[in-house]
Amino acid sequence: RRRRRKRDSHGRLDTMAAESRVNPAQVKKAVAALAKHLEKVKAEGKTQLFEEDGDGDYYSVMLSTRRVPQKGSNKLVPVKIPNPLLNPDKTEICLIVKDHQGEGHKEAKKKVADMEACGVAKVLGISKLRNNYKPHEAKRQLCDSYDLFCADARVLPILPKLLGKSFFKKKKQPVPVDLTKKDWAAQIRKAAAATYAHVGAGTCIHVKVGTSGMEVTKVAENAIAAIDNLVQHVPRKWSNVQSIYMKTNESVALPVYNALPDPDEEKAAREEEAERKAEKIAAREKWRAEMEAER
Repeated sequence: RRRRRKRDSHGRLDTMAAESRVNPAQVKKAVAALAKHLEKVKAEGKTQLFEEDGDGDYYSVMLSTRRVPQKGSNKLVPVKIPNPLLNPDKTEICLIVKDHQGEGHKEAKKKVADMEACGVAKVLGISKLRNNYKPHEAKRQLCDSYDLFCADARVLPILPKLLGKSFFKKKKQPVPVDLTKKDWAAQIRKAAAATYAHVGAGTCIHVKVGTSGMEVTKVAENAIAAIDNLVQHVPRKWSNVQSIYMKTNESVALPVYNALPDPDEEKAAREEEAERKAEKIAAREKWRAEMEAER
């Protein structure tokens, strides 16, 4: 008998649910175990080893891929979750905007003041960021002063140099918002409601899915949704997923999914690696030929 595919509240086929390979019950067990661990640590009066990071206790999903990505990136990947990690009534957001020699910053501040509340506590122009936050200590204090940093997507490429290492170490680099659209408030609220995956040059992808103050059921809902959404950003999707774990800041990692050996995927990985090496050799030979021709 054919299995009936799940449908969403609008009657449409729920492709996420159909494709997911993670057992929700296993995720719920992992979250419950981690919650007990946090309660035990709190009862014993222990503090975090890296408490100065100011992150508090978070539940995280760690996804391990079979293959190393061809290109690493510091770009944040937005991941939709049903229960936002930030409280919209208490969150303080710093909005970094495009300006030219100070022009444009005042207009942005006025627009933020006139629009409906969305958590923006400070509007910071690129000129002021460049001139007023040169020392490392000033950058560190800025990083610690706000819960979330949003930036006009058009200025995002120049921010790593201006912000320094503190933002990337604490994984608080600004998330992009489209300020070419009229409804800034909607764009900012959308950014604040998501969580963000940090996709680097390795095989591990990390994403926060809950805080110690959240209900266990909501953390589990977030984890399940985050896993399914995160896999959509993985090349070859589930075929490239090796394992998935859940943990808190300093707990052990609890497995919620482990892939079985896949000969076809392993063969494809070897072929892809061979192709990548061949491309590098061809590029090197081309460069040598061009150098010889110029002599």
